[in-house]
Amino acid sequence: MTENSNIARWLTDRAAVEPTLPAVKQGEHILTYAALDQASARCAALLTDRGVVEGDRVALIMPNVAYFPIAYYAILRLGAIVVPMNPLLKAGEVSYTWGDAGVKVAVVFAMFAEESAKAADVTSTDVLVVTPGEFEKSLADATPQPAVVERAANDTAVILYTSGTTGAPKGAELSHANLGSNVTTDLDTLMPLAPGDVVFGGLPLFHSFGQTCGLNAAIAGGACLTLLPKFDGEEALRVVAEDRVTVFLGVPTMYMALLAVPDPGRFDTSRLKIAASGGASLPVEVLSEVQRRFGFQLLEGYGLSETSPIASFNHPDRPAKPGSVGLPIRGVEFQLWSPEDTEAAEGEVGEIVIRGENVMKGYWNNPEATAEAMRGGWFHSGDLATRDADGFYFIVDRKKDMIIRNGMNIYPREVEEVLYTHPAVAEAAVFGVPDARHGEEIAALVTLKEGAEASEAELKDHVRSEIAAYKFPRIVRFGPLPKGPTGKVLKREIEIDA
Repeated sequence: MTENSNIARWLTDRAAVEPTLPAVKQGEHILTYAALDQASARCAALLTDRGVVEGDRVALIMPNVAYFPIAYYAILRLGAIVVPMNPLLKAGEVSYTWGDAGVKVAVVFAMFAEESAKAADVTSTDVLVVTPGEFEKSLADATPQPAVVERAANDTAVILYTSGTTGAPKGAELSHANLGSNVTTDLDTLMPLAPGDVVFGGLPLFHSFGQTCGLNAAIAGGACLTLLPKFDGEEALRVVAEDRVTVFLGVPTMYMALLAVPDPGRFDTSRLKIAASGGASLPVEVLSEVQRRFGFQLLEGYGLSETSPIASFNHPDRPAKPGSVGLPIRGVEFQLWSPEDTEAAEGEVGEIVIRGENVMKGYWNNPEATAEAMRGGWFHSGDLATRDADGFYFIVDRKKDMIIRNGMNIYPREVEEVLYTHPAVAEAAVFGVPDARHGEEIAALVTLKEGAEASEAELKDHVRSEIAAYKFPRIVRFGPLPKGPTGKVLKREIEIDA
């Protein structure tokens, strides 16, 4: 990065040398680098008129539409801090984040303005509503503000709020250097992008995976990001074919959706050279079937909002290991620690702890949570893993998801992997439920493939035939799995009749 470490320079520098290249595409609408830069400069003027200055926090509540990158880079070029948020949050959740981050202005897509208006009544946040058609007129009337405010490498660029599975959401502060390093390493060692490449933009841009590996990597690499506002397997394949996508980014449930599309050969996926999976563990059966059916290389990686997000990856220039999240990326170190915060013995399961250029500054306005997460100078991920002789890491499960039955540790992912080998199973989630006799009992919620049949007893027997008897699910139920905006299964929301 240049002396001015503001990551908005990726856009302005590219627009200066290759203005006519396509930067963002949504349906038939294309923004060139020059057009995106100009729109961003005009949006910066609108924000300045509302009093936004360097260091202010500006919320961004948008689906995957072209207005997102316009506003995102507008906020950054002012030296302000982007607070991206899930558009589906309700007023109480919105007002919590705005209050916690001290959000001065919120840029909100019109269809989500109602909840934001309610939140603004509580926080007095100024809301800029983006209404298609009207917003373009406002941009046309604004005087562009082309300057990119100088930011130091350690200045905060983005605050990403975690999902709050273990309490109130926390805002992970990511600096320009954190994001800059992660994107540069991605482009240099994992997924090289160049003009002519097209990146599939189906991951939510408010999420770290879509934002870093999709939006920022595409802009820094001079590629085009083609946006899909709402993911659907068939629509995704249509976009891949029509827009000649070369890089596909997804979470496991997206790849499962691709496999469920009837007669996928209708869509030309021949331009796809590589795909990445993250956000949750990718079942080995799904990985193998995707590569067999579509012919592109699918590599699994690992990361968190707090790590910008990429922390490890199966690198494309060396043999991958199915089921592994690969090796730590350049500039990042991993260790496996015991519950006593010491290194786990060789071959033992341990918690992944991380340090490096990608690790957040801390949690916004929360020194206690920061100190707890950064014990011993390492970020504690909460994920349990093993490491093989080649240094590859294999996620076992989240610490909090581990089931203890009769004093025995059961890792849900191991059971899920076996369930996925049954020909009738489309999706599966394994979790613990309280049990007076055993402490916890093992339960599974299973979604069957369309037209397929399987009984509870059949699935129990299938698992019991593949792994130790104490690990098979005693409770099996059928139905859809609750999912978050990125497609990650939300086990905490599963309710079953035990």
